[in-house]
Amino acid sequence: MHSTLKTSLAALIAAGVAASATTLSAQSLSGELRIISDMSNPAPRAVMEGLAEDFGAMHPDLDIELTIVDREAWKTQIRNALSANPPDVVNWYAANRMRPYVDAGLFMDVSDLWAEPEFEALASTKGAMTLDDAQWGVPYTYYQWGVYYRKDIFDEYGLSEPTTWEEELANCQTLLDNGVKCYTIGTKFLWTAGGWFDYINSRTNGYDFHMALARGEVPWTDDRVRQTFANWRELIDMGAFIDDHQTYSWQEALPFMVNGEAASYLMGNFAVAAMRDGGLSNDQIDFYQFPVINEDVDYAEDAPTDTFHIASGASNVEAAKEFLRFVTSAEVQTEINGGDALGQLPVNANASIDDDKFLEQGFEMLSNNASGGIMQFFDRDFDAEMASVGMEGLQEFMVFPDNLDDILVRLEETRQRIYE
Repeated sequence: MHSTLKTSLAALIAAGVAASATTLSAQSLSGELRIISDMSNPAPRAVMEGLAEDFGAMHPDLDIELTIVDREAWKTQIRNALSANPPDVVNWYAANRMRPYVDAGLFMDVSDLWAEPEFEALASTKGAMTLDDAQWGVPYTYYQWGVYYRKDIFDEYGLSEPTTWEEELANCQTLLDNGVKCYTIGTKFLWTAGGWFDYINSRTNGYDFHMALARGEVPWTDDRVRQTFANWRELIDMGAFIDDHQTYSWQEALPFMVNGEAASYLMGNFAVAAMRDGGLSNDQIDFYQFPVINEDVDYAEDAPTDTFHIASGASNVEAAKEFLRFVTSAEVQTEINGGDALGQLPVNANASIDDDKFLEQGFEMLSNNASGGIMQFFDRDFDAEMASVGMEGLQEFMVFPDNLDDILVRLEETRQRIYE
C-alpha cells in the first residue's frame, strides 16, 4: 500500500514531537523519500504512519512514499526489495540478522551517524548494530528479558531476589523443598530453551564468547561450551523445571506460574500482559536480572532490537540519514514506545517511559546495567539453520541431559557444514 503522508506543523507540535537543532538545519530536504516497513500489525502500523506524517511535516518539500508489507512476508521479500529499484529506508533487525545484507553490500554503512554526539545515548545497542567494525543501521525499540517471579511466593518462603548463581540455586532448593517448581517453561516450539542458553552461556563465558559461538567461530565441543551445559544441568538435575515442558507452548506453560505451581519464568516482557490476563496482580509479580555466574564477565542481556537501515542503493541519502536521526531522538522514541503505541522500551537513554514498573526496571537495566552487551536472542543471533538445529539440541538436553555428548557432536557437525 502506497501513500504520500503529510501533516501540518501545528499537528506535529500537538503530537509532542520536538525538532532538534539537526532537524532544523535540514529544512531544505526535498525530493522523494521511499520507506518500506514491516510494521504491519495495527499498533506498529499506526506508529509507522505517524512517523512518516511527522517527518513529512518537518520537511514540507519532501515527498514521503511509505509502503507497509506483512511482517512475515518481508523476511523473504527484503533481499529482492534491496536489490532492484531499492527504497531509501527499510525496517529490519540487529546483530547477525543484518549480516546477509551487509555481506551482500545491500545495507549502507552509517558509522558517520554513530559518530555524532547525539548517538551516545544509544550506546547500549551499538555493539548489536556493529559488524566488521562499522554500524549498519539504527535501533528504534527493544524489550527486556529477565526472570519474572511470584513475589508473594518468594515472600512466603523468605526468599529475596538472587544476584549470584549460588543464591539462585539456594532459592530453587527452598522452593523445591516446599513442593514448588522453580521455573515454568514451554519448549514445544524450541525457542524458549534458547533464552536459557543465551543467559547461562553469556553469564558463564561473556558476551564476546557467546557472539563468537553465534558466528560459528567456536566449536560446540569446546570446554567452555561444556561448562555452560554443566551449569544448566545443575538446575535440571535438581528438578527445577516443570515436568513435560516439551509438550507446552510458552503460553500453555503460564498457568503453572499463575496457579503457584512454579515460582518464576525466564521470558521477555511481552509475557507480563498474559500474566495479568491470567489473574496475577502487580503486587504478585516482580522481575529480576538474571544473576551472575562468573564474576569476571559483565552483564549481557537479551533485548531483541528492531531497526531502520538505509539501502546501499538509496536515491535520497541525505533525507534517509535525517530520518534515522529523527527516529533515534529521545522525543520520538518516547512517543513511539508509549503504552498506547508500541508498548516497549526506547533505546535512547534520554527518553522517557510509561508508568509501568516492568518497563521502568527494564529500561534501567538495559540503559545502565548491560555493559557486557545486548544479545538479539538465539534464533536471531545464530545463522538460521544453525539456530534451528541448535534449539532442537537445547530442548533435547533439557529432557535428556545424558545425551549431551551426542548433541554437541551433532551441533558441531552442523557448524562445520555451515561455516567451514
